[in-house]
Amino acid sequence: MKLIKNILMLIGIIAIASGAYYGPMGWKYYSAFKSFDPKAAATYKKMVDQLIETGNSAAATVWKVKVAEGLTFEEVDESIKQTAIDRNIRGVGSLPLGDQVAAMTGKPWRKLNIYLYCNPLTAAKMIEHDLAYAAYLPCRVSLVEDENKQLWIYTLDMDAMIYGGKTLPPKLLKEALQVKDIMKDILKRAASGDF
Repeated sequence: MKLIKNILMLIGIIAIASGAYYGPMGWKYYSAFKSFDPKAAATYKKMVDQLIETGNSAAATVWKVKVAEGLTFEEVDESIKQTAIDRNIRGVGSLPLGDQVAAMTGKPWRKLNIYLYCNPLTAAKMIEHDLAYAAYLPCRVSLVEDENKQLWIYTLDMDAMIYGGKTLPPKLLKEALQVKDIMKDILKRAASGDF
């Protein structure tokens, strides 16, 4: 009898500790995360770690690479465009934002180009899956000069879109991962001036 009493007491302590730890809201989140992609928790942890480190939500949701020393803006621009062609992703626009700011203010401003890329068939499948994905389209790559004239390349960290909720259907997941691979390749190759 004493053994049963001790076991029940232990179960009660665990239940109280779990309730205190999770609380009503915590339990809600815990239950939801159990149905998410297995990589969701790691994806959000990485984002929160970046947010804590930088204090900037935008910095927590992007991939960035520093461009190799000695490469010009024009060389990296060409490398971005050529890598996209090589990887068969469609260029659907570009915004020479740095030039536009300089033209509007009449003063030189840092270099900044934004490139828009898309695989239209994959984009259509993402939107068929959920209309909210339209806000993430097309994929953007930004080539930007910092205050020290150092060049950087940025793009959206696609992991939250891919892994952040319930697992995507297998065919859609495969296509999303292919686009992710292309975007990462653009960053890598352009940062080293490979074209």
